Amino acid sequence: MKELSIAVLAGDGIGPEVMASGLEILSVVEAGLSDVRFSLRHFSVGAGEYLKNGDPLPPATLGGAAACDAILLGAMGLPEVRWPGGLEMTPQIDLREKLDLYNGVRPIHLYHETHSPLKGYGAGDIDFVIVRENTEGLFSDRLKSRQPDADSESDSLRITRRGAERIARAAFELARKRDGRRKVTLADKANVLPSMAFFRNVFDSVAGAFADVEADHAYIDALAVHLLQRPEQFDVIVTENMFGDILSDLCAGLIGGMGLAPSADIGDRHAVFQPAHGTAPDIAGQNCANPVAMVLSVAMMLDWFDIPETRRAAAAIGQAVAAVLADPAHRTGDLGGSLGTREMTDLITQTLSNHL
Repeated sequence: MKELSIAVLAGDGIGPEVMASGLEILSVVEAGLSDVRFSLRHFSVGAGEYLKNGDPLPPATLGGAAACDAILLGAMGLPEVRWPGGLEMTPQIDLREKLDLYNGVRPIHLYHETHSPLKGYGAGDIDFVIVRENTEGLFSDRLKSRQPDADSESDSLRITRRGAERIARAAFELARKRDGRRKVTLADKANVLPSMAFFRNVFDSVAGAFADVEADHAYIDALAVHLLQRPEQFDVIVTENMFGDILSDLCAGLIGGMGLAPSADIGDRHAVFQPAHGTAPDIAGQNCANPVAMVLSVAMMLDWFDIPETRRAAAAIGQAVAAVLADPAHRTGDLGGSLGTREMTDLITQTLSNHL
């Protein structure tokens, strides 16, 4: 019997609610496994932890989470809780940087035609992945020491050869595994920014080792148009940190919103799995949050464990979610329906039991 330890960071706002849904799915999965068990370790993090103890990500929490086999995160931060300089609490970004979780994986999949604002697209017609470099780019010096200046401020966009190589390689390896077009598109601004031209050169050198995968380029502004006009042409999109942050939200809008957008932040030793949405404090505690992104993030974690039993369970979760969302009556409020967090979770758990 293999025991996998999972750090549970429920966080703020709707984080605890969607986390409860994710853990319920995990419990259903565990009951159907013969050789794997899960050991959950709960930690307090986020804006609420900061208000109680003065640190949104205490060292003991970071160390405890890092010692686990995987980290499951709800959502962290609240708009009104900020550092003295005005920035919000973002311990999820701290986790990426401290644990070197350079590979941000953001799947984009359309489950039903009514979810998309685009006309003419049905279930599965939009199906690609954004691979976001998580540790460099425009976020790279957000915490650097700064001299007070009332008239200006600046941020630096940093791309290193090591960072560009490893994220490009991750994107090509993912394209090889998917049942898609085996195509990787680099989103950059190489016509204007030297850092992006450097990124493109490194990308092209990595592409040479993946002759079976098509290498493509798109300027970020042109890509924004193409994603609205012909999203079906994309398979894997790899890009810089800030571009990836923006594209993740834009593309979630193509498939119904953030409530359907799971994510993973993966490094060589650690990984965090979380819904791509924020804490949505305006609906917290009201049974309104869509739990699907959290459920799909649990599936990503199970697949990442790379154990035959957990990979089969991950596929079963995906099948259960697809089966539930295939019925137009199964809609939470963000999708124009009336189901709550609890009701959607019940539908998925009931359906999942038939797929395990």
